[in-house]
Amino acid sequence: MDKDKLEKATQRDCDRLKDADKNRGTLLAQTTYLGSLALLMVIPAIGGAYLGSWIDSLFEGYSVRWTVSLIILGIALGSFNIYLFIKGHD
Repeated sequence: MDKDKLEKATQRDCDRLKDADKNRGTLLAQTTYLGSLALLMVIPAIGGAYLGSWIDSLFEGYSVRWTVSLIILGIALGSFNIYLFIKGHD
């Protein structure tokens, strides 16, 4: 009885390994996926930095309040974008 369970479990594991090997993405596909994730994170942060810098330049004196605030908001937005992107590709 135990031998049959072991054979079934081994066969199931072999089938899983074959399926994983067959469905593995190429290096180009993995690079494209990681590049997309990076852009989804970086673009909102850089956009927030530029927008915050522009708003800070409109006021007198040295201030980085808007710049820092919008960079943090961009990072939060980028993280949310990555979450939605990964959730959609599962």
